[in-house]
Amino acid sequence: MKKLFVGILGLLFLSSCGRLDLIPYSPAQTPEDFLAAQPTIDLALGTIDITLIQPTSTVFVYALGLVAIGAGVRFRRGREHQRSHLWWAVALVLWGAGALVAGTSYQALGYELKCAGRTFCTWTSWWEVVYLILSVASIDAMMLAVAYACTVGRWREALVIYAIVNAVLYTGTVLVGTLIPTKFLVSFELLILVAVPSIVAFLIINGWRYARRKAPMDLALLGTWAGLALVLGLYFLYAVMGFTQTLWARGLWFSDNDVLHIGLIIWMIYIDRVVAHRVADLQGV
Repeated sequence: MKKLFVGILGLLFLSSCGRLDLIPYSPAQTPEDFLAAQPTIDLALGTIDITLIQPTSTVFVYALGLVAIGAGVRFRRGREHQRSHLWWAVALVLWGAGALVAGTSYQALGYELKCAGRTFCTWTSWWEVVYLILSVASIDAMMLAVAYACTVGRWREALVIYAIVNAVLYTGTVLVGTLIPTKFLVSFELLILVAVPSIVAFLIINGWRYARRKAPMDLALLGTWAGLALVLGLYFLYAVMGFTQTLWARGLWFSDNDVLHIGLIIWMIYIDRVVAHRVADLQGV
């Protein structure tokens, strides 16, 4: 474990030398083209001029971050002895922090971070790398929560090991992607590929338990995973159908990310209002 920790610290140090600016848009995109593709607001803060992009989308993603963090804080109150509640709280706070970081780079300050002062825009930023790592860590924290709420013995041990190993390997993969640099290794698509096995495992675990026990907790958790799958499905459908471009051409900005973030806000409210009151640690049997 000590060697693993030292290795991660070494990788983090090396990744600080990463050159994300070597990953360009394909095809190359100038700052002017970047601004023309989305709504913007110019702000003057004293002697500093800042260009904000996608103002309504920024509101949605920041709202998601605050709702998730609030749900995480409430999840923990009065249940300090429950490890499943602890890991749910960690998962939601990590998710919320990731949303705030993502909103800063993908939306609000995307132009300033990736385009301002450049001949061509870069494709990503360190803010987005942090978002990727926090998001997968959040899913892995959910895996720990499910392990303590729904399994015992060797199954619990296996899920705990999987969550830890998955978080470490993914973090290492992303950081390596900043060193090489490689677009796919720091992409949202890889994040989804890494998260899908966990979501499938959640559906199987709670589906199997509900079929046997008809317990309210398992039904609530089934709703959680089905809801997440539905939101992701709607996001990809909206993106594939090209609705963002169609609406923007008509002067209405409502992007695939807005679908994702509004859906996730509803999902977080469901977790806060329904799941938090039903989850409890499963004692050894």
